[in-house]
Amino acid sequence: MSRTAIVGLTGGIGSGKSTVARLFGKLGVHWVDADDVARQVVEPGTQALKTIAAHFGDSILLNTGALDRAALRQKVFEAPEERRWLEQLLHPIIRTELIRQLSPTNNRFPYTILVSPLLLETDQHELVDRVVVVDVPEELQIERTMARDGNSREQVERILAAQISRPDRRQKADEIIDNTQPINQVEASVSSLHQRFLAEFSQGA
Repeated sequence: MSRTAIVGLTGGIGSGKSTVARLFGKLGVHWVDADDVARQVVEPGTQALKTIAAHFGDSILLNTGALDRAALRQKVFEAPEERRWLEQLLHPIIRTELIRQLSPTNNRFPYTILVSPLLLETDQHELVDRVVVVDVPEELQIERTMARDGNSREQVERILAAQISRPDRRQKADEIIDNTQPINQVEASVSSLHQRFLAEFSQGA
């Protein structure tokens, strides 16, 4: 049997990647969220968390021993060299776990989906056969993220600046889903893409 294809699903912060992923999931498509995996690899007891705490100190740990993600985020966004150190530690660990989770047994379809905000900023894009971008204007990204996370505009703009620009992301896309549309239209776009991927990736099976 041929290898299961992997479709990369990405978009800037607040673009609605998770919403689109859940729509694929409703159709029965297996998907893995890189953010979820990123949390899993730094759970209490993991070697990665021990290494991070040794580097940054216990101030990035909660009383429970879990990672204080907000405290860590503040440290790395204030210091680019610390962000690079953290990425060099975590990206290979996350990549290995992603590959494992993207190969489920008894997969119904000839493809799975990797949902990742940093698909195009990291080497994760090397894992995928197609890139689908969930796209909304930057101002809408800012508004949604401020409302969802309670972050200041400045914080959100800093996160946006650390991500690939919207024009570059669109240019690298094989497919673009406009997430400013009503949800039923987004659902129709997902359904159409699903049928196309079934046809394309089944040919190699």
